[in-house]
Amino acid sequence: MVSVVQNVAIDCADAYGLARFWSSVTGSPLDPEAAPGSRETQVLLLEGPMLYFNQVPEAKTVKNRVHLCLRPETSRDPEVERLTGLGATLVDDLRNPDGSGWAVLADPEGNEFCVLRSESDRAATS
Repeated sequence: MVSVVQNVAIDCADAYGLARFWSSVTGSPLDPEAAPGSRETQVLLLEGPMLYFNQVPEAKTVKNRVHLCLRPETSRDPEVERLTGLGATLVDDLRNPDGSGWAVLADPEGNEFCVLRSESDRAATS
């Protein structure tokens, strides 16, 4: 027997607001029942588990032990710019002059995630 990952749960202060951010990041729709003030909601990813947002009373206080790694369809650097335009912040820039590496960003509530090189970026540097 095995278990299947149903969702990735993200505790947050504003479930609807953070889900809207991640919906914009992924280009995937919010749960149709989501509304401002919802204490829980989800982003319905086209593939893989859903992103589930659960409102909790306590604030984030330390670095994530689990985080999402994103591989953009376009090039990594323009995607980092797009995501910061959506409200993410650059936490650590681990991009290298040869094009390798990644960028660590945080969503509007401080949850870290990585932006990796796209497949086209990888092909160009291999």
